[in-house]
Amino acid sequence: MQNDAGQPVDLYIPRKCSWTSRLLAATDKGAVQINVGMVDPETGRYTKTFHTFALSGYIRHKAEGDMAMTELVRQADTQAGLR
Repeated sequence: MQNDAGQPVDLYIPRKCSWTSRLLAATDKGAVQINVGMVDPETGRYTKTFHTFALSGYIRHKAEGDMAMTELVRQADTQAGLR
């Protein structure tokens, strides 16, 4: 639902897993949301921007969280044109 200004006004907006695109239920206690900061390749300093990734408890339970995060960050890095 949106208000007249076009902003979402729902009380609960479900998240989706960045790797599997599954909806993350409110009761999924194994799910995490991680912000990965972007770094300037020339100076090595934080640019005050970040990408947000959410991983479901299913992925973490299957021990694929590390591989999923690595690949998601690699994809975000190439989409940003940093490499």
